[in-house]
Amino acid sequence: MSLTGTPFFVTVIALTAIAVVLPLAVWSKVRGPAVVRTAIRALMVVFAQVTAVAVVFVAVNRAEHFYASWGDLFGTGKYVTAAPDLGPDGLGGKKVEEAPKVKAQFQPVEGLGGRVQKTELDGKISGVKGDVMVWLPPQYDDPAYKDKKFPVVELIPGIPGTGKSWFQGLKAHEVLEPLMKSGKVQPFILVSPRAMLLGNGDTGCANIPGKVNADSWFSVDVRKMVVDNFRASDEARTWGVAGYSAGAYCAAKLAVLHPDRYSAAVSLSGYNDPGQEPSLVAQDPQLRTTHNLKNLLKAAPTPPAVSLWMSGAEQDGYLSGMDLKGLAQKPTVVHAEKVVGGHNLESWSRQLPQTFGWLSTVVKAP
Repeated sequence: MSLTGTPFFVTVIALTAIAVVLPLAVWSKVRGPAVVRTAIRALMVVFAQVTAVAVVFVAVNRAEHFYASWGDLFGTGKYVTAAPDLGPDGLGGKKVEEAPKVKAQFQPVEGLGGRVQKTELDGKISGVKGDVMVWLPPQYDDPAYKDKKFPVVELIPGIPGTGKSWFQGLKAHEVLEPLMKSGKVQPFILVSPRAMLLGNGDTGCANIPGKVNADSWFSVDVRKMVVDNFRASDEARTWGVAGYSAGAYCAAKLAVLHPDRYSAAVSLSGYNDPGQEPSLVAQDPQLRTTHNLKNLLKAAPTPPAVSLWMSGAEQDGYLSGMDLKGLAQKPTVVHAEKVVGGHNLESWSRQLPQTFGWLSTVVKAP
């Protein structure tokens, strides 16, 4: 039974109702020694508490989509098939343009309408195998655009979170579609790949030999799948990346490390120090230092030609943006925006019109 499916939700609601009614019906009718009566009544109370917590958890998870499956919830999902050392460029000596074309099969995503599609991608370079969700802008099927390619924004969820979080939680497609139709926002292809690759933990969006090649999953394999299956270009100027919370750190890092793959990044309530989250990178003092966004910017051979939007409350993204802005040298551009709002999906969803309006000025159509 699916963790996010209606049958499971209905079952939990029914059990909660039973847990409420049962004590009222049998409390005074319990028979036997005092210790037995006490134990039975205690079990009924525990049952009522457990089902009450469960129904709230299931309802919130269905709305926000933190965990897509039981494997995500219990950390038993396996999405890494190999994790070789791919070197500093994350390619392991391979050339993307020489790799066979990826032929992906897509299907609609339950509860999100036909425009959001999902495929299972077997990343041949990263060694990651996971789901990727794609939403096509309204202009994509317009005969007037049949020969045109579209810019792309890759959407990275926080941890916990799934690709569906951007669509069901932030409702990105619902917010942006009317803006794309009116011309206020470019018609972007939106792509949201799986981010929880090692159970329900945070990879720190890094390539760590022997464990996971998360960077190459996002920046190589997912990009290639999109270019091979849709009217999109692999030019960096046509690609942006956006994320919230842990995904915000990931988005900014991908852009700083790979200006040959992305031209812009949006960081919603992100951070510079990966030690702010219990990720694989945070667990290793050396990796925590080298993967700090400030140190990555300083260590770049030349200032990367990327634009970064970093927004959030003062202690929740804004000051991190100001720190990077103070370090940035042309052609790197950092915009720090202080916003009123909490560390939650509603706050991030409200920022989509402004941030995607900005992306429309820095990410170019092919």
